[in-house]
Amino acid sequence: MLTARAGLPRRLLAELIGTALLVTSVVGSGIMAARLSPDDVGLQLLQNSTATVLALTVLILVFGPVSGAHFNPVVTAVDWWLHRGGSLGGVAAYAAAQTVGAVAGALLANAMFGVPAAVSGRVREGANLWLGETVATAGLVLLIFALVRTGRAALAAPAVGAYIGAAYWFTSSTSFANPAVTIGRTFTDTFAGIAPASVAPFIAAQVIGAFIGAGLVVALYPAPVSQPVAASDLR
Repeated sequence: MLTARAGLPRRLLAELIGTALLVTSVVGSGIMAARLSPDDVGLQLLQNSTATVLALTVLILVFGPVSGAHFNPVVTAVDWWLHRGGSLGGVAAYAAAQTVGAVAGALLANAMFGVPAAVSGRVREGANLWLGETVATAGLVLLIFALVRTGRAALAAPAVGAYIGAAYWFTSSTSFANPAVTIGRTFTDTFAGIAPASVAPFIAAQVIGAFIGAGLVVALYPAPVSQPVAASDLR
């Protein structure tokens, strides 16, 4: 994911807005799906995943040239580790902007659909779900940085959208694969929500998945085919 060398404030704004709109699409489409298909959970998931795929693809196209369109702390952290593209302070700033954006996005979706602001009571726990999050995150990291290291970053928007859409269905956890989004989704007691008690294990699984994905990137693509601009250029 190539990025213009925009100033850090502008990149943080892009990450905040992009992550907010991503979570709005996840939560909002989940609410709409539950209302349109109240008795068919499979159809709800299809509606929710389709909206997320389309929204994520568009958001990467819009915000990618500004910030790299990470919208995800583990993507930012792995990008820094692989490319040494800036300071740890910049990584932390990206993660903070992404998390604030995710919370704002959930609250915006609640407001648009007239859902009372509430902490989610939807418990998501179990080793099978944590394994699903590990697999989903590892695959996401491998995909993104395989594209970057082989000079095909322009394909990130459709490829990442397609992967997340597929992972909704082939992982037991429905592929959160994102610590900021996981935190944001605690602020909606709807179809897409997650209870606060379920957050820490999900994030732990995502971090493990990020390490696995990064290791696979280094093993499979030890050096870039052509040196890209570091997506997190956080200096």
